[in-house]
Amino acid sequence: MASALFTPLALRDVEIRNRLWVSPMCQYSCDTDGLATDWHLVHLGSRAVGGAGLVMAEATAVTPEGRISPYDLGIWSDAHVEALRPVTRFISAQGAVPAIQLAHAGRKASTKRPWDGLGPVAPAEGGWETVGPSPIAYTEGYPVPRELSRDEIGGVVDAFAQGARRAVEAGFRAIELHEAHGYLVAQFLSPFSNQRGDDYGGDFEGRTRLAVEVASAVRGAIPSGIPLLVRLSASEYVEGGWDLEQTIELARRLKAVGVDLIDASSGGNLPHQRVHAHPGYQVPFARAIRERAGMATGAVGLITSATHADAIVAGGDADAVFVGREALRDPYFGLHAAGQLRSDLDWPVQYQRAKP
Repeated sequence: MASALFTPLALRDVEIRNRLWVSPMCQYSCDTDGLATDWHLVHLGSRAVGGAGLVMAEATAVTPEGRISPYDLGIWSDAHVEALRPVTRFISAQGAVPAIQLAHAGRKASTKRPWDGLGPVAPAEGGWETVGPSPIAYTEGYPVPRELSRDEIGGVVDAFAQGARRAVEAGFRAIELHEAHGYLVAQFLSPFSNQRGDDYGGDFEGRTRLAVEVASAVRGAIPSGIPLLVRLSASEYVEGGWDLEQTIELARRLKAVGVDLIDASSGGNLPHQRVHAHPGYQVPFARAIRERAGMATGAVGLITSATHADAIVAGGDADAVFVGREALRDPYFGLHAAGQLRSDLDWPVQYQRAKP
């Protein structure tokens, strides 16, 4: 009998072969101008060979200034479409669903790659001016972002919509919006980083306006059969900040404009957050959103074993499990997990001589 983890899941017109999915993980490996390289083909393609049901490309900037670092993937031009097509073609050929996370880093943009050290990249060194909902720096040593005007906010919404359109042209069959981890849309959600006096700030209605507008615009820019996912940080882990109750209400509003699944994560917007991370520590967020917002969810966060992932789906905590670091450690985690759970998952014909 197949485990719950290795049963298919249908979202709109897309059937995903199982519920073990690869999280979007920044690779900081573009040579120039956000164009995908052979690294992206091999990195993402090997996880598709390894049995994952859905393989999601990293946070992909919808504008040049939306990149986290100068080496991030982008999708603000048609040249990016051509660079990404070999990646989606290969993932699809292995039976997995190619997905992409669209993002804008806001005040956390223009930073160094992790292996180059921490902190911002100055414009003189190839960086750029950052923007945000309010002129409030992320933390000490980071520049104060320029506050976005209302017209510029409209430009951000359009950039997400155009990025989604290009992603579909590139062959991606699921789109995720990055509205978590302290990047631009999440910066608008938090009263700590959003202190605007117009209708994009202030109360819950104002602070969530951009999140809903981006989702609505993207839904209108892509075919009706393409699933739309949103990653949210369900808590800032700081008193008076963004929390689970607000996340649930936002999820309801996102569902109303055509979002199909919430990828439930947490944190990232405030440097003084207090997170007690342990295996599955974010799973309760996924369950609460699933039950109270009435929509599908994905669980993520230190989920490293097949039995744990299976229990999450079987127990109704989430509809799918996103695996990050474990997928980096083991590109074939899906194949190995299926074997451990005694579930049938086809190995690539080239590898079948090694199947246990």
